[in-house]
Amino acid sequence: MSLRIRLSTAVLGLALSMGFAAVLAKAQKQETQQHVVTSDELSKQAAQPAEAREANENAIRHLLSSDAGQKALQSANVDYQRVDKAIGQLSDEEVAKLADRSRQAESDFAAGAISAKTLAYIILAVVVIVVIVVIARAV
Repeated sequence: MSLRIRLSTAVLGLALSMGFAAVLAKAQKQETQQHVVTSDELSKQAAQPAEAREANENAIRHLLSSDAGQKALQSANVDYQRVDKAIGQLSDEEVAKLADRSRQAESDFAAGAISAKTLAYIILAVVVIVVIVVIARAV
């Protein structure tokens, strides 16, 4: 009888060990799967800075190419193409700041919070900032 008890205990212990090991393996597999980042997610994250920069450059260009922007550039004898080219030479941070100012100016003008003359001054300020930054980098 003691042999049967020992054998039963050994089989029961082996079964419990295997069950415990299976539970641990399953838990570890689930944890590993939760931390895996798909290649699509990585691609999207990698594309976000480029998309943000493009949107910011477009906001600046939209302001400068507007009727008020074209008039302001003409009054200052500044060529839009040269300013447009210079925008591409700005850092991401500089583009983001100017884009925020451009969006705010357009929003304020559309809401009637600023006059066309004030908008023209803001546009010229944006142009001056772009030119100064580009010239400073060239030196």
